[in-house]
Amino acid sequence: MNKKAFVFVLFFVVAFLPSSAQNDSIGQVADSILNKQLVETAVQLKESRQRQYSDSLIKAELQRELELLKNSEGAKREELQERIRRIELDDSLRVMEQKRKIETLKNTSKGFPVLLQGDTILFVFNRLGPFTPQERVVRINNNLERLYASSSYNASLLRAVESESTFDIVYDNLILMSVTDMDALWDESSKAELAGRYREEINKAVILAKEKNSLRNILIRIGEVVLVLLGIWLLIHLINRLFTWSKSFITTRLTPKIKAVKVKEYELLPDVRILQTLLWFHGVLRVFVIVLSLYLALPLLFSIFPSTEAWADLLIDWILSPVKKILSGILAYLPNLFTIAVIFIAIRYLVKLIGFFAGEIEEGKLKINGFHQEWAAPTFNIVRFLLYIFMFIVIFPYLPGSDSPVFKGVSVFLGILFSLGSSSAISNAVAGLVITYMRPFKIGDRIKINDVVGDVAEKTLLVTRIRTTKNEEITIPNSSILSGHTINYTTSSKEPGLIIYTTVTIGYDVPWKEVHKALTDAALRTELVLKTPAPFVLQTSLDDFYVSYQLNAYINEVSRQAGIYSDLHRNIQDVFNERGIEILSPHYKALRDGNAVTIPASYLPPEYEAPHFRVKDENSTPAL
Repeated sequence: MNKKAFVFVLFFVVAFLPSSAQNDSIGQVADSILNKQLVETAVQLKESRQRQYSDSLIKAELQRELELLKNSEGAKREELQERIRRIELDDSLRVMEQKRKIETLKNTSKGFPVLLQGDTILFVFNRLGPFTPQERVVRINNNLERLYASSSYNASLLRAVESESTFDIVYDNLILMSVTDMDALWDESSKAELAGRYREEINKAVILAKEKNSLRNILIRIGEVVLVLLGIWLLIHLINRLFTWSKSFITTRLTPKIKAVKVKEYELLPDVRILQTLLWFHGVLRVFVIVLSLYLALPLLFSIFPSTEAWADLLIDWILSPVKKILSGILAYLPNLFTIAVIFIAIRYLVKLIGFFAGEIEEGKLKINGFHQEWAAPTFNIVRFLLYIFMFIVIFPYLPGSDSPVFKGVSVFLGILFSLGSSSAISNAVAGLVITYMRPFKIGDRIKINDVVGDVAEKTLLVTRIRTTKNEEITIPNSSILSGHTINYTTSSKEPGLIIYTTVTIGYDVPWKEVHKALTDAALRTELVLKTPAPFVLQTSLDDFYVSYQLNAYINEVSRQAGIYSDLHRNIQDVFNERGIEILSPHYKALRDGNAVTIPASYLPPEYEAPHFRVKDENSTPAL
């Protein structure tokens, strides 16, 4: 036996056998309690019958004495009549008490059926001496089977005979069953009447059973079986023909009309896959219809023979019982379903109303003091989420199975998993909400987060995506944004503009006014640098070999900073070269004796010549 089979068998033993054993034990306890109640009631009824019998004797004696008295003895007559009335009253109360006890037992006890060839003839409720009702039924069933098995049956030999304390139903010399006083009380009739009725029921059952199992009826049933089998074969043949035609209709007529299912540009389901799925469902439906037809035909086959009629009822019950339970469950659930529908519709239209006002605020048509337009969409999402959570909490008690231990256990398990595995996600979500209402940036803004500079491409509840100037998309968790610092270049560029700056270092030999003028002119030459406010220069430090000049200029197009910086640096080089100012720092060394300047030749005058080296010989006369 492999592992899977062993696990299956173990599961079956653990799951089903203890439950069935428990059910058997429960049934045995219930039967023992019922038998005890029957015994106690039988004893009480027997005692009541004995008192009733003794009272009847006393009553007869009193009536005889009353008849012997003369008219002159009025006081004695009245005393006897009063005693007779008390006895009659006690008898009537005793009969009422007997009926009450029997009615109580009828409501709590069950009868045990007497069967003949699977047909129920009567029910036994009471004990007979030491025999329980179950044991009485077993003996009666055995006697009836012996009577049915006899080769010749004569209804005249079946009689109801009175014995000392019971009425016996006898066939020839065989006592089939006995009718007791308790049986008569239970049926609220006399023993003779009940025994006569039982005798008629047994007679009818034996005659009917022999007729059912006669050779003629057996041949008729065999013929019916052949007809049913022929009908089943014909039905399956028709089903196959019908599904063959429908498959041909699908492949020939519907195939050209089948279109692929697309989500935008993505082909979710190709037409070939749709056709294959449709044919697969067609085959499954065909098998299901055939199996269902065979299953429904089996009860018809089983109902033909009396010995298998119980199987037919069982098969039908397997179908009807679940259907009845489902239908009754649906009918019983309709009020809850109506309540859920009302709650859902109310919340749904409330969400739509809030969404309408949020849209008006986002478009600027509706203005609320202190509430910004960009808050409309996230606030609507939060309110919608809270409303749906509230709706689920209200609807939860009306869901089927919401009070079951399994449903509660799964809910607690999912809650624990969510709480343990979503701590970082929750912190990011909370940070996303805070960032939304802080309004540090919006989609399209040029920002700097820590060392990352770029445009805001997307804002979600958990992360923010930045597209850098190198077209790199960087994802930053919202909790990191909230814990760090953010620079928004876009908001700074509105009034009066964003200041860009760069630093050059020029030697002390160049006048600072010329440097200021050259830098300012280079900035004004740069495209997208604002003329107003005008660029300005700051001298940030006086170092050992040079002065640091910082050029500041205003711009509005913050998304084009890289290009503006490049143009600005290029223009600074051009202007300085045009004006003969050499950018020799930092860390630049040059010997001016005999060396050309560092300015490009295109910026020098045509007659420019590099100076000669001046060499002095101490032993000779100086060169002129």
